[in-house]
Amino acid sequence: MRHSFLVLGLVFINLFPLMGQYKKTAACRQEAFDKKVNSYLSYTVPVISVQDAHDKFSDYLFLDAREFNEYQTSHIPQARYVGYDDFDFDNIKDIPVNKKIIVYCSVGYRSEKIATQLRKKGYKQVWNLYGSLFEWVNAGYDVSDKSGKSTTKIHTYNKDWSQWVTNPKANKIW
Repeated sequence: MRHSFLVLGLVFINLFPLMGQYKKTAACRQEAFDKKVNSYLSYTVPVISVQDAHDKFSDYLFLDAREFNEYQTSHIPQARYVGYDDFDFDNIKDIPVNKKIIVYCSVGYRSEKIATQLRKKGYKQVWNLYGSLFEWVNAGYDVSDKSGKSTTKIHTYNKDWSQWVTNPKANKIW
């Protein structure tokens, strides 16, 4: 019994630094969307606001942690596809571990999981884009299609999630 408590204690101590270590430092424009995003995040990596990411765009490498069909429909300009279900470190081995990286998905859940994996592999300057692509679009920032051209099409994952894209110029598809 004593051994079990010791093992559980060691597991907890090793996992504790990854559990909610970072605080919420960003917010979405819509209060309801902000609450939704916040409810999905564990804050295992620091978050960055869409405004800050956009203002310092050239300082970062953006990684898209959505599925390939979502990425092809629309993505942050110059973002690199890394996926979620098919994420593989072999596909990013050319990225230096000291590179400043912002990972995003639709709202921030999948990107937080990928960003956490990156940090565990030694990437220290990794942020999760708070509100992710939906908040980027809601802020009125440009997105690109598979050929790199500006688009108004936004892949919203499914019909239910499309409610969180409120930019009237966005052509929501799923």
